[in-house]
Amino acid sequence: MKINKLLMIMISLKDMLILATQYLFLFADPELKSDTFKIKTYSESKLGKEGQHASTPESIPHPEMDGSSSKSPQSATVAEIEVPKPKGSITCDDKSKDNDFPYARPVVCKMSGDVRIAPGSSSVILSMPLYQSAEGRRVRPYARHDDSLPPLVREVAIKTVANGSDAPECSVGHGDIPAVVFSVGGYTRNFFHDMSDVLIPLYLTAFQFKGRVQFFVTDYKQWWLKKYKPILRRLSRYDIVDFDSNNDVHCFHHVILGLVRDRDLILRRHPTRNPKGYSMVGFTRFLRHAYGLRRNRPFVLGENPGKKPRMLIISRRGTRRLLNLHRVEAMATALGFDVTVSEAGGNSVKRFAETVNSCDVLVAVHGGGLTNQMFLPAKAVVVQIVPWGGMEWMATNFYGEPARGMGLRYLEYHVAGEESSLARRYPRDHAVFRDPMAIHAQGWKALAEVVMTQDVRLDLDRFTPTLLRALDLLQD
Repeated sequence: MKINKLLMIMISLKDMLILATQYLFLFADPELKSDTFKIKTYSESKLGKEGQHASTPESIPHPEMDGSSSKSPQSATVAEIEVPKPKGSITCDDKSKDNDFPYARPVVCKMSGDVRIAPGSSSVILSMPLYQSAEGRRVRPYARHDDSLPPLVREVAIKTVANGSDAPECSVGHGDIPAVVFSVGGYTRNFFHDMSDVLIPLYLTAFQFKGRVQFFVTDYKQWWLKKYKPILRRLSRYDIVDFDSNNDVHCFHHVILGLVRDRDLILRRHPTRNPKGYSMVGFTRFLRHAYGLRRNRPFVLGENPGKKPRMLIISRRGTRRLLNLHRVEAMATALGFDVTVSEAGGNSVKRFAETVNSCDVLVAVHGGGLTNQMFLPAKAVVVQIVPWGGMEWMATNFYGEPARGMGLRYLEYHVAGEESSLARRYPRDHAVFRDPMAIHAQGWKALAEVVMTQDVRLDLDRFTPTLLRALDLLQD
């Protein structure tokens, strides 16, 4: 009996040794890789030469797949062994609302396993068991969700197949590099939306990969990508793929469709959306590095005798203009500031970023120009002039809380009814004066046509204490 058991153990050990030897052949012989198709790296597909993409080297075809008639005994044995492929999985952060946040959160889907991006069919294909199918899900990979967006953002379909042989054949391999698919459509062109809807969510989504991530961009705009190239290049070391015109099938192990976002211009720790605790202080530091901005701290009063703190007043055209801008500039100069007046915008983000970074105090009427506060050195002062008409919530949540989250000192000046051009357009018993929130309740169109179109003429006596407070803050 003991001899029989011993023989059985020896036979089992022999089988295990044979199997182990077969696996050694599989991984030791470069001619015996398990890939069954010859797959190009993206740079080889696009440029026809090597060394411009950090994907793994192209796979060598299996002897049975390249038409060769010669077989070695070893290769014939190894061909019968199938190495298990990673199981497919998908998780989606569906539309939901945070407390006190008015916008539905956009859908973001994360896929792992055998994932193939096929821009030609506007789809991402995932191999996974059919009972876990995500078939039919369509995602607009833009980090904002509202009823006006559908025509402005291209949809991408998620398709599932039972196994890789049912998916379109890979033509470009990216090794272990993950991919992020996102849109630069929507409300881009507006600097506030460029940052809050694309660049900050992209930082939150992709910074973790330390440059080893491939971007696919839908609603492709070459001028937009060129405008923000310094930021994009620090997030990914690879050429961006134009999802709208590319016809290859790209193969990955990990794909994120859409961008993870927090609130506008805000980043907070969250167990699933931001487990690493990325912050706006970190993002503004990242921006300073991307644009080569030198100042990390503001001027401190008394530190350099004879030197004045610099103030930037952002001017506006069209609406919410500062009608007595030159008088405000003169008053600030008299108080001891070295004042610069400039309009935000233009194609050179770097040039205006350098202007903002050179200043210690930023003053602006509520609007997208205040987004430039993220280029200020930490602990600089932001003064937001809040127009009349129940604008407190928007002022605080769009720019006030973000400023504090960036490590800036923040002040608000609230315009009185008499300082607003609305006083010349509407009688004092109009709803805009009696009950401004009634205008808000009518929706964005009414708000934009009434409250957001006003200009302001500051009462200098009322405004002076705010600027003196800004000076006080620069003494710390």
